[in-house]
Amino acid sequence: MTTLARFAPLRDALRLHEELSRAFDPHFFEMRPFAFDTESLASGFSPPVDIYEDTEGITLRAEVPGLAANDVDLRIENGTLTLKGERKLEHDEKKDNYHRIERWYGAFSRSFTLPPTVDTEKVRAETKNGILSVFLPKREETKPKQIKVNVQ
Repeated sequence: MTTLARFAPLRDALRLHEELSRAFDPHFFEMRPFAFDTESLASGFSPPVDIYEDTEGITLRAEVPGLAANDVDLRIENGTLTLKGERKLEHDEKKDNYHRIERWYGAFSRSFTLPPTVDTEKVRAETKNGILSVFLPKREETKPKQIKVNVQ
């Protein structure tokens, strides 16, 4: 039995509007400590990435469902963290047999400029349940320190 998907052109137009609004939001370019990643806009598939910072370091989480750890290339070079990989179509069947393909496939590359506070020698990465987590620890000298005030 063939399953038909409902054609919803308004949904796709609203999604495009939402992404364009986010891209041209003046606060979008202030996402520090990372520089704006124009490379991801040019490719067809770009995994969504969350970045947050605490006193210990910066954590980057990327959605890479269906990719094994060895399918992801993670490098730090010249102060830039680069995440590369490729998500391939799971079936060898011809695309003509599909009624709808909504998931993105293909090679991707995301690059982020690292702040000088990151200790690149101690970076850790792991993948679990389709989420790649990269922890970028801060250098010891850049972490906040509590100074005790003596009372006389």
